[in-house]
Order: sequence, then C-alpha cells, then structure tokens
Amino acid sequence: MSPDQLDRRALLVLEDGRTFHGDAYGAEGETFGEAVFATGMTGYQETLTDPSYHRQVVVMTNPHVGNTGVNDEDAESARFWVAGYVVRDPARIPSSWRATRTLDEALREQGVVGISGVDTRALTRHLRERGAMRVGISTVEADPAALLQRVRDSAAMSGAELATEVTTAEPYVVAPTGPTRFRVVALDLGIKAMTSARMAERGIEVHVLPATATLEQVLALEPDGLFFSNGPGDPAATTDQVELLRAALERGLPYFGICFGNQLFGRALGLETYKLVYGHRGINQPVLDRTTGKVEITSHNHGFAVAWPEGVAVDDPVSTPYGEVRVSHVCLNDDVIEGLELRDPSTGALSSFSVQYHPEAAAGPRDASYLFDRFVELLEKKKG
Repeated sequence: MSPDQLDRRALLVLEDGRTFHGDAYGAEGETFGEAVFATGMTGYQETLTDPSYHRQVVVMTNPHVGNTGVNDEDAESARFWVAGYVVRDPARIPSSWRATRTLDEALREQGVVGISGVDTRALTRHLRERGAMRVGISTVEADPAALLQRVRDSAAMSGAELATEVTTAEPYVVAPTGPTRFRVVALDLGIKAMTSARMAERGIEVHVLPATATLEQVLALEPDGLFFSNGPGDPAATTDQVELLRAALERGLPYFGICFGNQLFGRALGLETYKLVYGHRGINQPVLDRTTGKVEITSHNHGFAVAWPEGVAVDDPVSTPYGEVRVSHVCLNDDVIEGLELRDPSTGALSSFSVQYHPEAAAGPRDASYLFDRFVELLEKKKG
C-alpha cells in the first residue's frame, strides 16, 4: 500500500442497502458489478486475469492479500478482468523475488477500483445468507443513498451474454511442446492461458477461435476434437455456441468443456441451467468423480450450474439425440452437478464430457489434471 493510500476513503454499497466504509485500493473512481467471494488463499493474480470474472466485484475471504506482489509470468490473460476488488488487509510490501510491482500498483495500472480495510468476513457472510447481488464501489461518492441508486440501475448478471465481450479478436494457434499428435479447436469464451498450455503439453495443436466462430470455420480446420472454455455470463443467454456444439455432436466430434463449457454442454444436451445463490469460487472445493470414486480438491469460478431433470435420479442416465448423458462429478459441499459425460447407449463408450471446475491448475490444485489425459484418450479412440 502506498503512503497516500491511507488518506483515500472508499465506499461499498450492496443492492440491498448494506454499506461498508474503507480505504481506496487500486484505481480511483467508481465501479459496479456482481459481488462474489473467492476463498483461495493464493492465486490472486490468476483470479484477477481470469476472463470469467468479467463484470464481477471479487471479495477475497483471505484477510491478507498482495504479499507476493504481481509478476509477468502468472497472468491468465493480457489484462485484469474483475470489475472491482475488495480486501481486508492489503500487504504493504511484496515479499517475492518474482514480483515486479505491488498489487496496488497493478490495480491502478489496470484501472480496477477497489476497497480495503473492509470486514470481508461480515461481507462474505452477508452474501452467503442473501446471495450474490449487485454492488458499487466508489472513491468519489460519499453518500450511500446516491451510490445505492446507481447500483440498482446497473446491469444484472442473469440474462447477460458476455462471452463475446471477452473473447479473442482473431484466431491464433498454440503449438504443441513436442510432436503434433492431435488438432483441437478451442472456442474462446473467456479461455485461460494455462488451459491451452495443458493441452499443448500433451501433443495437441490448439486452434483458438473467437466465440462467434461458425461450424464451417471449425470444420475447415479438420479438428480431431472440440473444446469449449470457461467464461462469464448466463449460459441461457448464450445460444449460438449451443447450436454450434449440437452440430459438432451430430458429426461425432469428441468434445471437452470446462466451466462455462460444461453449462453449454448441458444446454446442448437438452438440460437446463440455473443461477446458484452465491456460486463456487476458490481453489479448495471438494468434488467426487463418480466414475472412479475418487475425491479431488478443485479450483472453481462459477455462478451458474446444470440442473438435472426433475423426477430423474442423479444416478440414472438421460437420453439425448446424441447418446446418454450421465452425471460424472458432484460437489461434496452442496451436491451441485460438477461434470457430465456422454456415452453411446449401445456400447457404453465415452464420446464427450465436461466439468464445471478448472483442471488446468492455475493457480492449483493439480488433482484434476487427469481430465486432459481423458480427453487425449478420446481423441486417440476417434482417430483410430
């Protein structure tokens, strides 16, 4: 925290009127978004640069944030995407040899308005009880009532189509680190850099296309498989990509989806999605892989989830035009569906799958890296 930081005041107001006062942290000004909390004790740089956090104001539950500063290696994209940042006790001096600047300096460079000195435990408890909601942070407004009105006038997350706001402007290729074994088209809905890197480590040539890519553009690359990335927004408002995925499934193209890609996979298979009360965000979420019986600690960032059809047991498959879909993973905290798999009803062979969490381990943990190997196995079977 810089010396003049202590003289700058900031105001945080939730849409239900709950108000917090604190010190300005990061850029000056005013910002609005959906208030969410992240439970990770490390990895704040990966959080800040994750496009899935677009239009979200992130409350860090870990009380001490910024002690490792910011470096030039750990970013998951070219910029910070969070709409705002809330911390309790920001580090005054970074203590990592990799740091090139403080977190406060980086937030200012990126224009991210934040607030520190806030009772983040009370704020998190409020969001857990009342649910994620719109919020405003201001360093220029002292009147809570005036800021509250602007919060209530701001856009909600439900019904928002945001993938096209964070996607790449132009296609690009991530080359494999060794010999090319497969070619995969990755639809960038808010992709993290480490995701492509994990596939490249396994001999996959990754062709990253914008979220607006057409089926013709995908097929022109003659891919061995299709991948949908994580991303922000309401899956119910993201329709073109669902139609693209259905067309790919009709052609038997192996599919792997992460996070937002899991929600769109569910919708492509005829399932519904819904908004969670306060979502899962952090790098310590326990998930059961129902196909192996193993429990893994996983990284999450999602406010929406796939709904299983009413009246159908979670152990039972659901028939779709593309095969039978089953629940492959569940969250052990609240039984939310965390993964889907599509199988041929006659042979039982896996043809496509998705998970709601982040197996790329940025920032950690590494329990779920086997999912990239599972994708490679699918590609091998398809290629023969």
